[in-house]
Parts: sequence; structure tokens; C-alpha cells
Amino acid sequence: MDLKEINALEIELPEIEYPEIELETDDIKLILTLKKDYSKIKDIEERKKEFIKDMKEFIDEFVANPEFDELMEYY
Repeated sequence: MDLKEINALEIELPEIEYPEIELETDDIKLILTLKKDYSKIKDIEERKKEFIKDMKEFIDEFVANPEFDELMEYY
């Protein structure tokens, strides 16, 4: 098979769709898109710990970002 034949076989792959969860409290509404497959962690308690760890890391990264300061200045 030559390069032309390989290129002819190219197909478009659909974008990966990630599950979304909508969380809402009195003060914040957040649409959370999960890119990590937590279901690979069989033990539910370990899965919860991993998710919480990832959420804490996400928040730490967000508050260290200048966009966080801009958000707080605006709102």
C-alpha cells in the first residue's frame, strides 16, 4: 500500500464526547465536563478520593491563574 492509498483510507473521526454534570448551589452554577474516565478505578471510595484530588488540583490551578483575579475584580 502506497501513501496515496493510505491517504484515501483517511476517515473523519467524530469528536470525543465527554460526560457533563451540572452542579448548582445558591451561589454557583457549574457545568463540569469529565475528561478522565474515573470508572477505571473499581473501588468506589478510591474513585471518590481521586475525583476530589483532581477537583482540588483544578481549583488550585484556577486561583493561581490571572483570569481568576480578573473574574474577582469584575464580580
